[in-house]
Amino acid sequence: MTDPSYQQPAYQPPAGDGPSGPRASFGRRLVAAIIDGILLGVVGGIFYAIDNTLGYIVQLLLTIAYLTYLEGSPSGQTVGKKAMGIRVIDFRTGGSIGYGRAFIRWIGRYVSAIACLLGYFWMLWDKEKQTWHDKFANDVVVPESAYPVQNWPG
Repeated sequence: MTDPSYQQPAYQPPAGDGPSGPRASFGRRLVAAIIDGILLGVVGGIFYAIDNTLGYIVQLLLTIAYLTYLEGSPSGQTVGKKAMGIRVIDFRTGGSIGYGRAFIRWIGRYVSAIACLLGYFWMLWDKEKQTWHDKFANDVVVPESAYPVQNWPG
């Protein structure tokens, strides 16, 4: 239920030398990804047990749908992100990234994995704490405590 008195904190536009606002830690993001991976892996594993090709196709389509729908929703949270209290928001506006950019973010995950996961580790020294797939979709991952979610999944 939407609380009529709820007001999302004002988003601070990018500026300065450090992050332009609070950012989710590498550890929280990693654990959220592990939770999502286990959830998707269990469902995909059931179909792999039936047939490898079917399992691969179902796993791929399920992962695309899951990440695109949930990260593109107004909450910007998958089950793992919800459990870890983090969410994806637009870098410029602080709002939802939408489904199109969430799909681009999913594609960017493969690019982030190239060269020994360098794109995932990039956030450790990036001033805005962005991975390559964050940069592809022009988003940031932030703590839910700083940018509360009204309704989940959105």
